[in-house]
Amino acid sequence: MSAVLAASGAAPAAKGAPYRVMPGFRLSLGFTIFYLTLIVLIPLSAVFLKTFTLTWDAFWAAVTSARVIASYKLTFGASLIGASINVVFGGIVAWVLVRYEFPGKRIVDALVDLPFALPTAVAGITLTALYSANGWFGRFLEGTLGIKVAFTPLGIVIALTFIGLPFVVRTVQPVLEDAERELEEAAASLGANAFQTFSRVVFPTILPSLMTGFALAFARATGEYGSVIFIAGNMPMVSEITPLFIITKLEQYDYAGATAIAVVMLVASFLMLLSINLLQAWARGKSGKK
Repeated sequence: MSAVLAASGAAPAAKGAPYRVMPGFRLSLGFTIFYLTLIVLIPLSAVFLKTFTLTWDAFWAAVTSARVIASYKLTFGASLIGASINVVFGGIVAWVLVRYEFPGKRIVDALVDLPFALPTAVAGITLTALYSANGWFGRFLEGTLGIKVAFTPLGIVIALTFIGLPFVVRTVQPVLEDAERELEEAAASLGANAFQTFSRVVFPTILPSLMTGFALAFARATGEYGSVIFIAGNMPMVSEITPLFIITKLEQYDYAGATAIAVVMLVASFLMLLSINLLQAWARGKSGKK
């Protein structure tokens, strides 16, 4: 070991001190803070600074009008439903990809990432074509079952579910891969049935990752624009999402009003992520993990 350190020109670490492959903690931390400030904090600060040009009454009127409130309800409600659906079915997809071998598994695994790679506008146009009255799915749903999807809140839920699926699958998948199957075998040998093994052994292990995937899918859905505007129909008070309303304000050169609504969305998303992180910490504490 000493010969390797001598050849590399590195000084040996002091006894008891943690060995770091990449030295320069202060420089690295300083660069990290600078980069985050430049990319994240400064743009977000600009949103707040522009909003501060409004008086409190003007701000309150901008963020609580009937049309804006309707867009809040639709955006957060559809995002919540879409993220919840993805927690269930995304967890099942991750389980199948990890625990089973079948023909075409690599193709299915690659398809999970398709919403990441596909431009959101293309996704919106495709979903609209499929679920419109003349589409492959819409013709059956609307003509046979009487369920209209395109240009309704239901279509928004489908679009948000589509773009949020990879977040849950890719968050749960590595946890399942690292899970100790010996614990499941031990539970089965002690007489536990399949449901008891899953609920008491597997589910507590993947719960933090499920919550993380839910938070990521929810946060992405609340700010989604491209894949929603085509299938939503954008009817005020019915199928108008908040990001579209912000764009409408910008097109009307009402920059302060647009940033005021954006601040509400930003604060709500931050509180949601903070709550999920606290729940994750609680879940890890219950499972005995640090």
